[in-house]
Amino acid sequence: MPQLQLIETSSQDFLPDPVTDEEAAAMFRAVVNLFRAWGVTDAEAATLLDLPARTFARWKADGPGRLGRDGKSRLSNLMGIHKALRIIFREPQRGYEWVKKPNRIFNGNSALDVMLGGELTDLMRVRRSLDAERGLW
Repeated sequence: MPQLQLIETSSQDFLPDPVTDEEAAAMFRAVVNLFRAWGVTDAEAATLLDLPARTFARWKADGPGRLGRDGKSRLSNLMGIHKALRIIFREPQRGYEWVKKPNRIFNGNSALDVMLGGELTDLMRVRRSLDAERGLW
């Protein structure tokens, strides 16, 4: 019977590469289009991205300013939610509509209702639920 060999690693071995400003700008543009497909208002979008409404409106028109770690994490989670929905639903429109439909997983609230709690953890909760649905958890 083969022996299990332990490999020593440091915590640095598990750190993902940080999202660059260029990647964040591309994700922001994609998320603006995603919000349109989801039927999210600008006020809701500002909440999801934790931005003042005026800042979101300016960035939507002119491109994003500098995003911090939290903003990049929010964009990453929103893109992950979109990806999971595209995998779960063959028809993209069904995934777009799912975001606003009541869901028993969220005690009758929609995924959008949960995400509009405004915390990064709210976005993560929806993403984890979709990942679990896909069998990733």
